[in-house]
Amino acid sequence: MSFEQFELYSLWVGVGGLILFMIFIVWNLAKESKAGRFGTFILFIALGLGLLGFLIKTVLVELMGIG
Repeated sequence: MSFEQFELYSLWVGVGGLILFMIFIVWNLAKESKAGRFGTFILFIALGLGLLGFLIKTVLVELMGIG
């Protein structure tokens, strides 16, 4: 395995782990605040939009060939 491959795999695993951790944090926040179903839904929508924007930006940069 080359150094570049290791960096690529480490980046994907690291960013994926951070995304999963962010989802856990939102879920835990909803649980501890007793937000209910609708409140949990709103938390995931509101706080998940930043994550969705990051993912869309990554896909667009790859499709346009800028990065």
